[in-house]
Amino acid sequence: MSLDGSVRAFLALEVEAALRRSLDALQQRLRPALGGVRLTRSEGIHLTLRFLGTTSPAQASAIEPSLCAAARACPPLTARARHLGTFPERSGPRVLWLGVELPPPAFELQRACEQAARGAGFRPDERPFRAHLTLGRWGERAARPELPDVDLGETRLESLVLFRSETRPEGASYTPLLRFPLGTD
Repeated sequence: MSLDGSVRAFLALEVEAALRRSLDALQQRLRPALGGVRLTRSEGIHLTLRFLGTTSPAQASAIEPSLCAAARACPPLTARARHLGTFPERSGPRVLWLGVELPPPAFELQRACEQAARGAGFRPDERPFRAHLTLGRWGERAARPELPDVDLGETRLESLVLFRSETRPEGASYTPLLRFPLGTD
């Protein structure tokens, strides 16, 4: 892969269309109770494994072989999407999320992504990995909303993607740069 210049990038598992439709319906159902939240467009929802930040063309090229190997080593995953929450947990919320329960191979893949990032010259990510889908963000601290118990059931995660992230007034836009199917040789 070649880039013309540096981009803002991250590594994520792509979510299937059926889950996107369920997420869209959930967001619409929740909207009235979430005063001031800017909801994530359902087509932009993904399960981030590693935020990279500013990524040079050399780093993108350097990370590609490791990501390919990591994706091949991980079988397609079945995960469960349930339990709403907010970040941060103790003060006014900034992010609304839906938890994702992952099988052990997903955590191995996340660790492999972290190692690949470090090998390509990115700083270590010191934050613990918390599997979630970002459903919305508040521009300012808001009152903690009452969140219903949610279980959207199981979903398949079948590809690791290197995404470009572009911030726009209407919300972030994500473009796949590289896609690695899980468990394929």
